Amino acid sequence: MSKITKRVVDALRADSERDVFAWDGELKGFGIRVKPSGVKSFLIQYRNGEGRTRRLVLGQYGALTPDNARNIARQKLAAVAEGDDPSETRHVARAGITVAEVCDWYLEEATIGRILGRSRRPIKASTLESDRSRIETHIKPVIGFRSVAGLTRREIEIFQADVATGKLAAKRSKGRGGRPTGGSGVASRTIGTLRSLFGHATHSGIILANPAQGVRQLASEFRPRRLSIEDLQQLGKAMRDAAAEGDHPIGLGAIRLMLLTGFRRMEVLSLKRIWCSRRDNCVLFPDTKSGAQVRVIGKAATETINSLPQKEGSPFVFPADWGDGHFIGVVRVLDRVCARAGLEGVTPHVLRHTFASVAGDLGFTELTIAGLLGHSARGVTQGYIHLDTALVIAANKVALELSKILDGTAVKRRGRIHQV
Repeated sequence: MSKITKRVVDALRADSERDVFAWDGELKGFGIRVKPSGVKSFLIQYRNGEGRTRRLVLGQYGALTPDNARNIARQKLAAVAEGDDPSETRHVARAGITVAEVCDWYLEEATIGRILGRSRRPIKASTLESDRSRIETHIKPVIGFRSVAGLTRREIEIFQADVATGKLAAKRSKGRGGRPTGGSGVASRTIGTLRSLFGHATHSGIILANPAQGVRQLASEFRPRRLSIEDLQQLGKAMRDAAAEGDHPIGLGAIRLMLLTGFRRMEVLSLKRIWCSRRDNCVLFPDTKSGAQVRVIGKAATETINSLPQKEGSPFVFPADWGDGHFIGVVRVLDRVCARAGLEGVTPHVLRHTFASVAGDLGFTELTIAGLLGHSARGVTQGYIHLDTALVIAANKVALELSKILDGTAVKRRGRIHQV
């Protein structure tokens, strides 16, 4: 390429999926990078004394002109020729790196798959989105300006207490809106995110030590919520009435399947027919929160899947009304049905908890219930649990019990469903 000039830099365009690079034709190793966000930064690329390729960002376009950046690059590359490693020197010198800068580094590296999670795989997009929300809502507004090196364990514990009360949390710019109110669960998960990103930064040499290591996380407030038999009967009647009046059949089917399987909301909504085995009454998920899984389902659940109308050309069990994607409006349908049934506070997770509660009420063990729910439990190997007779029996019995209650054909019992 020709010499990097202002005209060349101005002509560069961002790519929404990757970084764009342009290299100077006169000074080898000098170039400019355009991030998907559109930010343009000058940099050098070289090999250090160990033969490893290094990149060093010199500064952003605007703060530096191409000529300024070329002069700096020439000095840095000359130092490399003499055996220096300016990238490593900067890392060592950045003892004053702030919490916000480490957060930005983590989000950038994790987004492109350079940071591995517990399963030694790139961090899932859903996990990263949760981390991003905690970073932008709590971490940056409260301690983002602080130097990591100067942050103490006690200060992080105070920060956790502040998050629990919603102190100084930033107002959400999108999504559900409003100012977060905090809570012990939110505070605990925020500290978990902070400890994790500091750990990755320490491993990569961005910081020297993890200041969040050893911080005791608050215990989450456990708020048991499940549907009693009477609640399920009311819900079942409301669903039948809603269906008779023409409410969304796909949404009603998704609610029923969540109850009969204990699947998570997105496991149901993104379910593809090719994953479902009618013969073995199981679903082969290529990916879940715990990785690829084979999940046993009861015959009543399989019948629900088979009874749903198919949309021509769509691979999904619950196709979208428009377009090629899957249905997403199940929460709205659930809210309508629950309002009709006079039930409050019912979410997809409550349906999942109710499935587990029914399984416990029927006498199945925690290990069996963990297998049905797809939890990572010792002694449960998701690759072959569909061969476990206990799981097959459990799935059939729980799904049949719930199906009868929803359809109004179950024998009425006293009391509520046991909590598991």
